Amino acid sequence: MSFPHGSPPGTEDGARWTGGARLPANRASRSDQVRRDNLGSILELAHHRGALSRAQLTRETGLNRSTIAALVAELVDRGLVVEGEPEASREVGRPSPIVRPDPSSIAVAVNPEIDAVTVGAVALGGRVLAVRRLELAHAPSPGEAVETAARGIDEILRIVRAQHADGPSSAQPPTRAQPRALRIVGIGVAIPGMVEAQQGIVRLAPHLGWVDEPFTESLARRTGLPTHAANDASLGANAERIFGAGRGVEHLVYLNGGASGIGGGVIAGGRPFRGRSGYAGEIGHIFVSATDRADPSGMRGSLEVEVNRADLLAALGLRSVDADALDEALVASSDPAVHDAVRRQLTHLSTAVASTVNLFNPEMIVLGGFLASLDRAAPGMLDRLVRERALAVSSDGLVIERAQLGSSILMIGAAELAFSELLADPTRMPEAE
Repeated sequence: MSFPHGSPPGTEDGARWTGGARLPANRASRSDQVRRDNLGSILELAHHRGALSRAQLTRETGLNRSTIAALVAELVDRGLVVEGEPEASREVGRPSPIVRPDPSSIAVAVNPEIDAVTVGAVALGGRVLAVRRLELAHAPSPGEAVETAARGIDEILRIVRAQHADGPSSAQPPTRAQPRALRIVGIGVAIPGMVEAQQGIVRLAPHLGWVDEPFTESLARRTGLPTHAANDASLGANAERIFGAGRGVEHLVYLNGGASGIGGGVIAGGRPFRGRSGYAGEIGHIFVSATDRADPSGMRGSLEVEVNRADLLAALGLRSVDADALDEALVASSDPAVHDAVRRQLTHLSTAVASTVNLFNPEMIVLGGFLASLDRAAPGMLDRLVRERALAVSSDGLVIERAQLGSSILMIGAAELAFSELLADPTRMPEAE
């Protein structure tokens, strides 16, 4: 069929042709939303799972093969996924192409602490490309943290751009299309404190001395990149749920020990549980002893008073070290004073964990940071004490695991925050550099 003016009637403004009748606006918008949702579902599966065949995507989403083919083609065109050669399969019929996240889409992760600002770059798919820890002589003010982070971001992006210019790594599987130019999705910030969920305002980060600071807005203005922030342990919990020890676990609690104290993140029913304003999971402030000593928030006898990184470093005779170095030192030490410090801290930790088990009845407790190092230094002690102190019915079937993502956990968790809007709507992908 030909048309006298070169296009079907009713398509002059880009509307879909409907046999001469214009598609109602509300139906068109619903159709666009369904398409965006389906694009997001496929991209999220590729991002979280790494590599799936078109046949797997068909089964996972319930969409038909032709729809999957069209949606994957659009994601390829947008530079968000790549298709690889089909893998050998026992299934009848032609092998299905493999869909993977395109690693040229990058999120920047930032974690300000009392002794450093750590910056990383994470590719779509959760692979950490580079990390830099910028050490500080004192806890940074919000302005100092912004400037330090901006300097680290410039450095980390130079590194990633150089890596990208060298071409795809030989470790990457062959694909039908080479990765596109780099695209920086945005910045995710893991804050050691309480972050207001809607505006990203740091309401209280006691170890840093920050109160009601618009850190997210300041970093976005300084870098020109979309920026989102959340509590560090909540982000760590989500990272372990997606990429680490908590894969497939619907109910877990993640406890992170860092230079700025102890944070907690809760996954309930497979989703992050953040509470009304985003402050849930402050397990570091659970009461565990009758001491008069107070933590930086002013709470006496809290978990952070009795279980902290500074006391472990003092026992080891060390100053500021990164998480991996502290882990090695604790496990390797034969000093009785270090062993006593480890046992004392694990005893107090078990009190807080038992209370957490009674409150949330999780399937799994995941330990990160120096808490995982404590567990490694005295294997089995924490598990035994928790089962002695928690209700038997609440701890039945409980598994205590160390975080699988190691020192990368907060980089991956913060990056997931930056990727969240893209996963919700892949049509919002920023322009390539």
